Amino acid sequence: MAHKSPKVTVDAVLLKDSSVLLVKRRYPPFEGYWALPGGFVEYGETTETAVLREMVEETGLQVRVERLIGVYSNPTRDPRGHTISVVYKVIYKSGELIAGDDAAAVKYFNAMQLPPLAFDHEKILSDIQKVGV
Repeated sequence: MAHKSPKVTVDAVLLKDSSVLLVKRRYPPFEGYWALPGGFVEYGETTETAVLREMVEETGLQVRVERLIGVYSNPTRDPRGHTISVVYKVIYKSGELIAGDDAAAVKYFNAMQLPPLAFDHEKILSDIQKVGV
């Protein structure tokens, strides 16, 4: 019997004034829902490199990692199976905001007026507000 392991993902939190950058998911799961930019870590890639790559692919923005926000590992957080997400706060460096890759749209939302979010991203953003990141 094959050994089952969780998959590793990354999510980026980019804040601008009192707003957070979100992407509208183009594909299931949670198609049409808003989410933090992010995705699966590729084999041989660090989580830091993955979050930088995902930001360019989904938003067109070059960023730098400021700090680790947390690790989210609830086995039911993703309907596709057990995923562990490493979440980073990132800082804008350059680039034009444009929806790319599997993002249907990308936009800043007031952190106090968020749309319904995919996965456990509401919890992630709530945790950030509690600790004042």
